[in-house]
Amino acid sequence: MAAASSIETKTALNGADIIIQCLVKHGTKTIFAYPGGCSMPLHQALRKFSDEIRTILPRHEQGGCFAAQGVARTTNEVGVCMATSGPGATNLVTAIADAKMDSIPLICITGQVPQAVIGTDAFQETPIVEICRPITKHHYLISAKDWRCHDSIQECLRAIPRIMKEAFHVAASGRPGPILIDVPKNIQLAKLEGEIDWDPPMNLPGYESEPQPIPAETISRVVAAIKRSKKPIFYVGGGVITANAAEEFTKFARTSGIPVATTVMGIGAFPGDDKQSLHMLGMHGTAYSNFAINEADLLLALGVRFDDRVTGKLEEFAKHGKIVHVDVDPSEMHKNKEAHIPVIGDVKQFLTQLNAAFTTADKPQIDDWWKQINEWRDKHPLTFKDDPKYILPQAAIKELWKQTIDKDPLVAVGVGQHQMFSAQHFLFRQPKRWLSSSGLGTMGFGLPAAMGMQAAHPNRICIDIDGDGCMLMNVQELATLACEKLPVKILLLNNQHLGMVVQWEDRFMDGKRAHTYLGPIDHPEWLGEGAGEHYEDTYPNFVQVAAGFGVKAKQVRLKKDLPAAIAEMIAHDGPFLLDVICPYQEHVLPMIPSGGTVRDIILE
Repeated sequence: MAAASSIETKTALNGADIIIQCLVKHGTKTIFAYPGGCSMPLHQALRKFSDEIRTILPRHEQGGCFAAQGVARTTNEVGVCMATSGPGATNLVTAIADAKMDSIPLICITGQVPQAVIGTDAFQETPIVEICRPITKHHYLISAKDWRCHDSIQECLRAIPRIMKEAFHVAASGRPGPILIDVPKNIQLAKLEGEIDWDPPMNLPGYESEPQPIPAETISRVVAAIKRSKKPIFYVGGGVITANAAEEFTKFARTSGIPVATTVMGIGAFPGDDKQSLHMLGMHGTAYSNFAINEADLLLALGVRFDDRVTGKLEEFAKHGKIVHVDVDPSEMHKNKEAHIPVIGDVKQFLTQLNAAFTTADKPQIDDWWKQINEWRDKHPLTFKDDPKYILPQAAIKELWKQTIDKDPLVAVGVGQHQMFSAQHFLFRQPKRWLSSSGLGTMGFGLPAAMGMQAAHPNRICIDIDGDGCMLMNVQELATLACEKLPVKILLLNNQHLGMVVQWEDRFMDGKRAHTYLGPIDHPEWLGEGAGEHYEDTYPNFVQVAAGFGVKAKQVRLKKDLPAAIAEMIAHDGPFLLDVICPYQEHVLPMIPSGGTVRDIILE
């Protein structure tokens, strides 16, 4: 039973007021909300609580949902966004699916048409719960059993605190994920009479939110496997960061001396500039991390899902080694790759127990293994052939890293070549500093995600490393940056092409361009031999675009001008877009073709 102190008599609150007050009680500091006909009562309620919760108006619902991810991915909070019914709700769908793939805790609230007209194809009606059922962790339609019955409406209103409590709990516990809460307008407007319990018991039959304890004998088996191994390697994913286990992992990695490779989601779980780091593995990972995985006799897979961009051809991936797989989600166990020692549980608890059980006598003898890895690292370093005159994207990212890393920046990226170049060359030292749409790979993620993380961290340097194709997907959020005074710094790597698709065209389709050029058709120099040596007018002119939104911007074309331009961007006290013109012929290497093996790796 809830404590008596949590029960209050309220007569002035309507359903919308109760929902917003629940958000406040659950620690929501910022909500990204775009109003419409069926969410107007919720926005009126937000006005009443403006001293306790900041409402940021995005310029598109998708931008608002990605901004909520920016909050969730960089804090221990649940991100919150809101949209109206119909198109407002469906505009959230991509960002909800993105959160589901990357296990991001979100509360997504949508207005819905009144219950009296649900199912009649009313204006701006969509069955958003049904649409989002496969891409949410859980979902609610807050509705009265009988919308015509006063008592039924009152029962529904009194249930709202329980639903909101459950939503926050489910979103953040176990394997996190997005929760959809759909609220018909009649419920938002209905007035509560009598008592309400703000801290009711939850009703979640069958939901196991607390991971099972990890048996001591399992820890002993893992320790024994490590001690016996001659070629062990860590394969570390986003689950380590989600579990706030980076500190425990770093401690064990350094104690054991085992080399560390991370997924895109795992970047930051271990310092990227540490000699023990082999950086990212997989399709665009370092050659030496992929060679090491291929030869390893023990794969310690922590918080990973054996994604195809990491494994390539599954039956060939890490086939020489024993696999220890630790994950909080039982459905991931043996899903893609059979584990020899499956550990279903919280990875932080696993690492805590492992640190306690592990002694110096258990440390594996791997000097020869490190000698082999260092030979691979010396032979195939992660380098690129720089240009003395023009700005290669890798060079721009390395210069940005050099000027900002000691300031502990937060960095979001779009999706494509610039995303992979950033993963390779921006070496993060701490978790929750790197935001990437990794599972769904959503273009347009970077700018609004950076907007959200800047709102959550007003005194930190927040950067969006983006491409010109991605920038146009959610360019409208430049207006939000200006109006909300969010000083996001945007490094725009502009090559006038859809770079990653162009790379695949070059590698696998004889270089035939199929709608991957983004510039004006009267600039054929971007298309022909030697393109990238010609720097005429670019399209669109992002400096003018940014100025139209009230954001300061500058374009840079020559390598000699880059350091000063980046320094100017960082020093500016408001949002700033630096349009960096890059040649489009640069490829992200190494590259293991889709479905390939390490034997197919492309190095140059």
